[in-house]
Amino acid sequence: MTISHWSAGAPYAGSSTQTADVTNPATGQVSGQVALASREDADHVIAAAKAAAPGWAATSLARRTQVMFAFRELLNSRKGELAELITAEHGKVHSDALGEIARGQEVVEFACGISHLLKGGHSPSASTGVDVHSTRQPLGVVGIISPFNFPAMVPMWFFPVAIAAGNTVVLKPSEKDPSASLWLAELWKEAGLPDGVFNVLQGDKVAVDALLESPDVASISFVGSTPIAEYVYERASRNGKRVQALGGAKNHMVVLPDADLDLAADAAVNAGYGSAGERCMAISVLVAVEPVADELVARIADRTRTLVIGDGAKGVQQESDMGPLVTRAHRDKVASYVEAGQAAGAKLVIDGREVQAAGAADGFWLGPTLFDHVTPDMDIYTDEIFGPVLSVVRVASYDEAVALVNSNQYGNGTAIFTNDGGAARRYENEVEVGMIGVNVPIPVPVAYYSFGGWKRSLFGDTHAHGSEGVHFFTRGKVVTTRWIDPANRPTGGLELGFPQND
Repeated sequence: MTISHWSAGAPYAGSSTQTADVTNPATGQVSGQVALASREDADHVIAAAKAAAPGWAATSLARRTQVMFAFRELLNSRKGELAELITAEHGKVHSDALGEIARGQEVVEFACGISHLLKGGHSPSASTGVDVHSTRQPLGVVGIISPFNFPAMVPMWFFPVAIAAGNTVVLKPSEKDPSASLWLAELWKEAGLPDGVFNVLQGDKVAVDALLESPDVASISFVGSTPIAEYVYERASRNGKRVQALGGAKNHMVVLPDADLDLAADAAVNAGYGSAGERCMAISVLVAVEPVADELVARIADRTRTLVIGDGAKGVQQESDMGPLVTRAHRDKVASYVEAGQAAGAKLVIDGREVQAAGAADGFWLGPTLFDHVTPDMDIYTDEIFGPVLSVVRVASYDEAVALVNSNQYGNGTAIFTNDGGAARRYENEVEVGMIGVNVPIPVPVAYYSFGGWKRSLFGDTHAHGSEGVHFFTRGKVVTTRWIDPANRPTGGLELGFPQND
């Protein structure tokens, strides 16, 4: 089976014969081939979006939101189908896939009410007989480059707002799990979206570079690793595009001595190992403020040993808590960090390489891994591992914990666990991170707030969805108007001085 592009409301095979394997991570078996676009294929898909842009921008807000509501209803009624696709190609368990879709659907629902956020302002008689009003208009064609770890949610951070605002979209999904993008394209068509408004460009770096360089693409929204985010930001900006490039993370969870340790241990396991740690908002570092580290590590270890690792597909005999990693290469890379952590002197409390998974022998399995006595100079601390590896760093005080978080190059998400409101309030104000949880381990904002980090977790100045998303996908215009009343026509004449208001 070949997974194709989607252009002008229909599947598009393209001219390139290049493909890549798509695998089921739970079995290790190849499930299909995804087309890898040539530059000509990319130009074809972008051209379809360009051709549809004027008509969609001119479509009334009422009609746009009707289509958005229809898409929302279809998505809600058929999300189980999408979840099965995600599990089959990404590997996350079915319940986690449903959760991903639910968070993406929140942005669709936010976009259903976008009319209010597209209102301009109006100032009558700003000067004598002069009125001024502002308006926001769509950009045109927008590009979205999304990662493998959330093949539905991350695109839905962007395209509902972009489409509701009057733009046309070219989505470049990950080649590791591309089928969700075509499913969403078909759903848009069923919802009544005009052909060419939502398009899918499959591929690798060739497709990415085509979007970054095309003069017909006005903006780029990207989520991925920091090195690629920096590349996307620099190259797209150089080509005159508006860019929001969300990069990597090393999210710290600080546990103060007064915290509820059972709650903190549950949160550490859930946020560290959910989706096999393949989340940009996963907790990968737990900062234990002494004297609680010994007890907290023991509680985390006890809970970790109860997890069932296996095939996360719906209907399997044994329900799993955590599935495989996305590819064999990624599984091996994460396992190499376990070896590196041991070599550096960290204490390996639980070794995920020893997992007995409830799944096929050729699946890409690596169980939850827990390190204690990790120090900031170790690779398992400095690098974004993007797998089920949780590192515990011990510190002596709150101030040392904050200094550790703020000295890190990333600033995506963080959490603090405490029963002290004053300490939590201090942390909110002092920590240099974009998203903060207080007794909440994965503080992903609801759709009407914006998602985004600080420091090397974001390139560009605009976060995803919420009001910042509306701002990103529109441009402002200000119109100054004077209508002449024939009965009170002002005296004419030449005046070369700079105009003054009166």
